[in-house]
Amino acid sequence: MMDEELERVVQSLCESKAEEFRLIGYEHVEAEEIWSCVSSKYQKNGQPALHAIVNDILSLKVTTFMNQMTLDAYRGSRF
Repeated sequence: MMDEELERVVQSLCESKAEEFRLIGYEHVEAEEIWSCVSSKYQKNGQPALHAIVNDILSLKVTTFMNQMTLDAYRGSRF
């Protein structure tokens, strides 16, 4: 899969997950924040295969996301 196509797929999935979070009451979640949360665990070992990325995005829980956002806020980084 080409980089552009991979980026488009990931962006679409992150937007879908952000919309899901908005539907359950987390109104200010953005797709970039979803990707930041998911991709933070790829820093050590590099980016995994597409199926693993898709699984990580679609299985992301609100609690995991909010914990990551809280840690980022304490560190002073947005994403």
